[in-house]
Amino acid sequence: MTTIHTIQQRISAAFNAEQFLYEPMRLYTPINYTLELGGKRIRPALVLLSCDLFGGDIEKAVYPAMGLEIFHNFTLLHDDIMDHASLRRGKETVHKKWDVNTAILSGDTMFVMAYDYVAKTDPILLPDVLRLFNDTARKVCEGQQYDMNFETESQVTIPEYMKMIRLKTAVLIACSLKLGALIAGALHDDATKIYDFGIELGLAFQLQDDYLDAFGDTSVFGKEIGGDIATNKKTFLNLKAFELAHGDDLIQLTHYFTDPNIPAKEKIVGVTHLYRKNNVEEATRHEIEVHFQKAKLILESLDISEDRKSEIHNLALGMVGRMK
Repeated sequence: MTTIHTIQQRISAAFNAEQFLYEPMRLYTPINYTLELGGKRIRPALVLLSCDLFGGDIEKAVYPAMGLEIFHNFTLLHDDIMDHASLRRGKETVHKKWDVNTAILSGDTMFVMAYDYVAKTDPILLPDVLRLFNDTARKVCEGQQYDMNFETESQVTIPEYMKMIRLKTAVLIACSLKLGALIAGALHDDATKIYDFGIELGLAFQLQDDYLDAFGDTSVFGKEIGGDIATNKKTFLNLKAFELAHGDDLIQLTHYFTDPNIPAKEKIVGVTHLYRKNNVEEATRHEIEVHFQKAKLILESLDISEDRKSEIHNLALGMVGRMK
C-alpha cells in the first residue's frame, strides 16, 4: 500500500520534471505560473491512490493523473475570468496578473496539453480512458453553463444547484478515481463503485468550499472570504437562506442581494450574520455530512481490506475538513 505522502511526493516530482518553457513565453509563462501554485493536487492524488487500491502500478497512472490536474487548472483559469476572481490559492489570478486574453489562450493550451498527458496510457485502455475523459470534460462545461445561467435566473432550487455542482465539480473527482481503477485493471463493478464514491465525495467537497467562502479564513482558504456573497452567487448557503429566512430577516436578505449600492464588506458581514441567525451554517454542515456518509458507505462496500482503503478514506476526510 502506497501512502498519501509518497503519492504527493511522486506527483510533485512529476510536475517539477515537466517545465513548459516553450515559445512564445507569453503563452507558457502563465501555464507554469498556474501549475507552480500547486494547490493540494487532490485529483492526481486520487488517480494514483485508486490505482494502488486496486493493485495497479502507480507509475502507469502518473501521466494520466497529470493530465487531469492540467485540465482542472485549465478550468480554473476560465472560471476565474467568468467569476471576476482576483485571487487563486492566495495569489493573483492569471487574468489579473496578465490579462483576460492571455488567460483564455493559456487555458486553451492547457486543455490540449491535458489530452496529451491523459493519452499517455496503455493503448489497450486508451478508448475507455478517452471516453471517460471526454464525458467528464463535457459535463464540467455543462456544469459551468448551469452556474452561469443561475446568475440571471431569479428562481433556482437546491436540487438544481446540486445537479450543477455534480457536473461542475463532482464528476472530475469521480473521473480521477475511475481513471486510476481502469489503469489498475479493476473489475467493471468496482470501477463503477469508486466513481459513485467520487460523486458523493465531490458533492461534499464543493459544499465544504461553499461553506468556507462564507465562514473560512483567507490565509487558509486561499481566496477572498465572502466572494460568493459579494457577487450574488447562488450557492447552497444562499439558496438555503432564502428557504429558511422569514419576516424581517427575509426582507433584509433580499435587500442585501438586490441593492447594488451596498458596500461589499457591509454586505458580507450582514449576510453572514443572517446565515448564522437562520441556521444556514448548521444546515450546510449537515448536508456535507450526508454526502460524506454516502461516500463512506460506498467505499466500505468494496471487497478490499480496510487497511488498503485507509489512505483514500483519510484523504476524503481531509477534503471535507474532518479530522483523521
